[in-house]
Amino acid sequence: MNYYIHPSKNRAAKEFMVMSSGLGGHANFWNPQIETFSQYFHILTYDQEGCHASAEYLIDQYSMTNMAKQVLNILDQENIEKFHFVGHALGGHIGAELATLIHEDEVLKNKTKLLSLTSINAWDNLDPHTEKCFSARTALLEYVGAEAYIQAQALFLYPPAWISKNIKQIELAEQKQGLDFPPKHNVFARLNALKKFKIEQKHIEALKDVKVHLIANQDDFLVPYQKTLDLYQTLGHGTYSILENGGHASTVTEPEMMNQAVINFLIH
Repeated sequence: MNYYIHPSKNRAAKEFMVMSSGLGGHANFWNPQIETFSQYFHILTYDQEGCHASAEYLIDQYSMTNMAKQVLNILDQENIEKFHFVGHALGGHIGAELATLIHEDEVLKNKTKLLSLTSINAWDNLDPHTEKCFSARTALLEYVGAEAYIQAQALFLYPPAWISKNIKQIELAEQKQGLDFPPKHNVFARLNALKKFKIEQKHIEALKDVKVHLIANQDDFLVPYQKTLDLYQTLGHGTYSILENGGHASTVTEPEMMNQAVINFLIH
């Protein structure tokens, strides 16, 4: 279990922020955020289960609950009892499921507190457009191979102009991803868990007393930004920020704008 703690630069800081990435599952997704957020919090990032070439096969019925339990195990190992949670897409859903596990367990509820949930480009239930994008990538992996799956990724994550400007950086990242690509079984297991997940009454109940911030990007090609508004309506409380640019992975393409949106919610 790979996880990383980045101590706050502020000696007075006491609170933790747990950061959970999207479908890629790697802790380094949050590298553009660490410098800013560690001014206010101790940061915990982690590699999600099954996301490396050396990973063991995930169980066939792998679910969002399994993903949330991984976070609980890390929190227990590090004796972290109170924390903010920031998740990107899949990561935001892990946060909602984590809130439910805590809420439904009296022992956990008495010792563990989710202070806030920030979900970036998430949804209440899967949009047909997003499902079609997932199906296209699944077909590439199944019938063409990992290289095609990896090369298509940038098209879903980043705006066209950003791809044009940063093609060398993208190609280097693709090469590294190819060298550490997880078992195909794990990719499908995680993707199926994501596709099946939807916000239910248990999540609404678990989050009713939690500060919630939903962030979306209008030019997100993978997840229509309206799904964030749907999620807001479904939860029935919280606040949302709709940002103009950045694409699906705006944490990478527009880090300053994204970082400020998160800090404005948590600090100011």
